[in-house]
Amino acid sequence: MSSVAALDRHLSATNPAHEARLACRRGELTGHTAGIAPGYVQGNLCIVEKEYATDFAAFCQRNPKPCPVIGMSAVGDPSLPDLGDIDIRTDLPRYRVFENGVCVDEPTDIRERWNDNMVAFVLGCSYSFEAPLMDAGIPMYHIERDTIVPMYRTNIDCVPAGRFSGKMVVSMRMLTPAQAIRAVQITSRFPNVHGAPIHFGLPEKIGVADIMQPDYGAPPPVVNDELVPVFWACGVTPQSVVLDAKLPLCITHMPGSMLVTDKINADLAVL
Repeated sequence: MSSVAALDRHLSATNPAHEARLACRRGELTGHTAGIAPGYVQGNLCIVEKEYATDFAAFCQRNPKPCPVIGMSAVGDPSLPDLGDIDIRTDLPRYRVFENGVCVDEPTDIRERWNDNMVAFVLGCSYSFEAPLMDAGIPMYHIERDTIVPMYRTNIDCVPAGRFSGKMVVSMRMLTPAQAIRAVQITSRFPNVHGAPIHFGLPEKIGVADIMQPDYGAPPPVVNDELVPVFWACGVTPQSVVLDAKLPLCITHMPGSMLVTDKINADLAVL
């Protein structure tokens, strides 16, 4: 066994986040990452060319609920050492490639698309607060049923910056009222992964006509009269925004298929 292979084997045995990224590099993990490497921070991805990076950074700064930046690469550098031994071109299960606002490809590897003009942004993901919710006895039905959390475009305007503007995207989890109150308390501690919910109940008030028809992800697996929909700002928002910006080239993660980092969820807690 080579020294590199031996190191990878050691890290995989002690670091499930690294193991998940290795599985992506090998093409073995191509689906969603909900429930993978519990306790480790997961991130949404948005890659833009450097001439748009300043405006995108400003957009994130002005919209911290849906777009909390937890990592940013140097121009042309696919590594993110602050988040782990990462190659952003290979270490997500699946990507989406946009040209002029149109999704033209959904590959599992973007090495052929990467160029020296690109900047990668990693945004906090609500998957990171799901472990604390489950630790508190709050069920995450999409994890139990091995589906992707439902996500919806809303009528909530983001604050524009340069070419970037549009509506907020939210993720949704069905909870009892008592669980919703507890979820507010728990997720408020994690502003870098969207923080507290932005809305619960009455989905039509935020422009969601039918919770059974999400714009991204899968329909909620459990719906009944004892549960209310609870909505969090979502890091898929940039994917909605880049459709309107019509950048010549932009690469994002496939919704639900995140970058698993070496950061620990507890390190992002503020209280």
